[in-house]
Amino acid sequence: MIEIQRKIFIAATLLGLLGVVLGAFAAHGLRSVLIDSALESFQTGVRYQMYHAFFLFFIGLNSHLSALQKKYIFSLTLAGIILFSLSIYLLATNAMTSIDFTFLGPVTPIGGLFLISAWGALLYGLIKHKN
Repeated sequence: MIEIQRKIFIAATLLGLLGVVLGAFAAHGLRSVLIDSALESFQTGVRYQMYHAFFLFFIGLNSHLSALQKKYIFSLTLAGIILFSLSIYLLATNAMTSIDFTFLGPVTPIGGLFLISAWGALLYGLIKHKN
């Protein structure tokens, strides 16, 4: 197994594990504390984190991508998950903290752009792949 593949699998596993923990936390710990719209936002962050954990497994297993392409897609995906999901988690739980995280509002769509770019990079890599 090449090093980038190992890093991708470890990150995907950690993101999946954390996604399950955060999903359970939302369902059992936050349901009585957050308003419905904040809980729904939090669950959106979890859902996208889980989608992209599986996406990373696919990237790691894909034999049509070079190590450099995998590294690039991995970096975009990881940055996207951090910016998108983490900002949603903090914004959704903002009322529970003494720190005002509303300044992170513009960060969420930037994270989304990173995730879209990762999918675009995968598409490009698959189109350019030669047998």
